[in-house]
Amino acid sequence: MLELRNLSFEVNDENDQNKEIIHNLSLTIDDQKFVVITGPNGGGKSTLAKLIAGIEKPTSGQILMDGVDITDKSITERAQMGISFAFQQPVRFKGLQVLDLIRLAAQDKTMAPAAACEYLSAVGLCAIDYINREVNASLSGGELKRIEIATVLARKTRLSVFDEPEAGIDLWSFQNLTRIFEKMREDIKDSSIIIISHQERILEIADEIVVLANGTIKQHGTKDDVLPGLIGTESAINACERLL
Repeated sequence: MLELRNLSFEVNDENDQNKEIIHNLSLTIDDQKFVVITGPNGGGKSTLAKLIAGIEKPTSGQILMDGVDITDKSITERAQMGISFAFQQPVRFKGLQVLDLIRLAAQDKTMAPAAACEYLSAVGLCAIDYINREVNASLSGGELKRIEIATVLARKTRLSVFDEPEAGIDLWSFQNLTRIFEKMREDIKDSSIIIISHQERILEIADEIVVLANGTIKQHGTKDDVLPGLIGTESAINACERLL
């Protein structure tokens, strides 16, 4: 279980003034939950994801994982505790093959190629075509996203955080990603998934939806309670703006 207690985060703006991005935010994510955090651009969604992963440190408040205070723990320490983070734009690694990346994620240097191929197949990639490819510019955005998800699956983490996985990919790739998340939702066991998104297809998969705007939670509830107020517009962003 993830607990955020009275979390706040400030940065210095271009005028060297303190600007609060997250304000006194409290949130609990229970085990075996698929949670989507949505809201207008600039509302603090990606910042919140980075705070959970340890990329950013809160100005005040606490972050607890299974009752353990992880507020001051590093990214590496959180990863060792079972927290994974998928970036909007996955990192490319020239000279590193997909097999090596999956082995690193699984912390198993001797993992057989056949075992690694199972994770690629799980995200809809023909393993034989990708297992020995470099994680470089030759891969499309959609391919990189799916390979990144394969590494998350290989890690078998307690908490997986995806920051706007739909960013920068085409419609075909997005449809494939949606199917992968649907499968992850079906297979969820002793873990939880948090996705930052404003796409209706992803919102429809959620157990719970959190609406975040101006650094605070405007709504948090089950999909059935929250989603009806967000659909019927061009995007959930517009719907969320109506709630302010």
